[in-house]
Amino acid sequence: MASNQSKLTFDYVVVGTGPAGAVIAKTLSDDKKTSVLIIDAGENNDRDKPIRDSRFAPVLEEEFSPQYFWQGEGVPQEGVDDRTFEWTTGRLSGGGSSINGEQYVRPTSFVLRKWEKLLGSLWSPEQAIQSFKQLEDYHGKTKNPEIHGFNGRLNIRQAPAKPPSVTKKLVSAIEDVTGFPKILDYNDPRTPIGPFFRWQLYQKPNGERESASTAFLSSDIMTPDGIGVNGRKLRVYYKSTALRILFEGKKAVGIEFLKEGQKVQAFARKQVIISAGINSAQLLMLSGIGPSNQLKQAGIPIVFENPNVGQFLTNHTLNTATFSMNQKDLPEIQNDPFALYTGGAFLPSPLSRNKRSRGVQLIGIVAEGQLNIAILFLKPKSHGSIKIQNNDPLKIVLADEGFLENEDDLNAIKAIYRTYIKNIAENLSKIDSTYQLINPTPETINDDEQLENFIKENFGHNHHQQSSLRMAPINMGGVVDRLGRVHGVNNLIVADAQTIPFTVDGNTSASAFLIGYTIAKEILKGNLD
Repeated sequence: MASNQSKLTFDYVVVGTGPAGAVIAKTLSDDKKTSVLIIDAGENNDRDKPIRDSRFAPVLEEEFSPQYFWQGEGVPQEGVDDRTFEWTTGRLSGGGSSINGEQYVRPTSFVLRKWEKLLGSLWSPEQAIQSFKQLEDYHGKTKNPEIHGFNGRLNIRQAPAKPPSVTKKLVSAIEDVTGFPKILDYNDPRTPIGPFFRWQLYQKPNGERESASTAFLSSDIMTPDGIGVNGRKLRVYYKSTALRILFEGKKAVGIEFLKEGQKVQAFARKQVIISAGINSAQLLMLSGIGPSNQLKQAGIPIVFENPNVGQFLTNHTLNTATFSMNQKDLPEIQNDPFALYTGGAFLPSPLSRNKRSRGVQLIGIVAEGQLNIAILFLKPKSHGSIKIQNNDPLKIVLADEGFLENEDDLNAIKAIYRTYIKNIAENLSKIDSTYQLINPTPETINDDEQLENFIKENFGHNHHQQSSLRMAPINMGGVVDRLGRVHGVNNLIVADAQTIPFTVDGNTSASAFLIGYTIAKEILKGNLD
């Protein structure tokens, strides 16, 4: 293979333009001396109205258009009556950050302390704050320079500037029921718990979507077709689907990929970096890193046997509660149509003894004249797996997210409805009698069998998949070490949300940015040579 390196060779080859991949490629190529190739299966759709205009975000997450999404479905989920859910992420520049719900939620100190204990001070809450400050260009009510950054590339907008009445009523009800006072900034480590008026969103000040692509692969970094500008040795190949990692023995030397129908090989002088999100585990297994039984069955030569690859897949649960609302409150929503959400809360799990750690995320959403509360349980004990079916890189994986396989998760969700939703409903109706809980009804919440059936029938799907390639020692379920280096081989790094070692307590994209940026800085320091 080495003899083919003369034409297409770079210092680094990166797979994926999502939060981690884009940050890594931009950061490494900043010195104008380092050459970086980044490949992505999708196209650059940054200027398309559905991607650019934040008002399309809820629609994007429901329709999974083949223009912007990988197309696929997971295996039937036994825990939710054998229902199946989409297995997808963004197939375009920016990856999942270009099609997500735009919520910017940092992992809390509680989670990061667990990371630090396992992996060392590089992943401490203090280090994370410094990284987020360097990444952010923050626009909001909170101006604390110890918490937020104002000179980074990633626009964060706290919205709306003026909360509408529906938000005020919902937050007041949550505050009264839970006893937690409302907070101004849930990303401030001092106030991780409580209801709030404003979400922090990946948005520019004008409300347009901010993504990994718009922030780190913008016109001052590269041309729209992926050529670095102002002497930057960056090249982005779109419409290029990674097939496998190329090895010489146990040394990763490049990537084989399909570029617009043609098979191409690109080689890395220094490192190959995989930031392909939910597709990263498949790429490792196709390349000979994974459980030996799966690889042998698929006829894939084993480069390094690691039974942890594809295991420990975790996703937050998603359910909803629907309320009637005062129709006179609807016009105010349009004062800031880019705000997307009508308040929310981070709360402890009702079944947890620790009342200072997040276990529940509530998101207020007004749609079709009703108020919906999206309910996320953030501490699931259920885990799933990703398995390859054969050695065809274009064959979809068997993705089993394991929803509700651990009965503790179902019990926790039931407790959320009984402890939070039911009481919020009672309080909200006292504030304004037009607000009434429609689905589930209070009667359903009070009946154990009916509530279980409702939860399973109402169960939704988050795109918060994480941890299928855990950052941990091998004997603790790890696939990569604390610097993202893949165990058992050389010159291969994975940096994306799949390396999250312990489940994050909120949306995953901020953690993906953190992982990519942290690893890029360590590469620059020479710590991964």
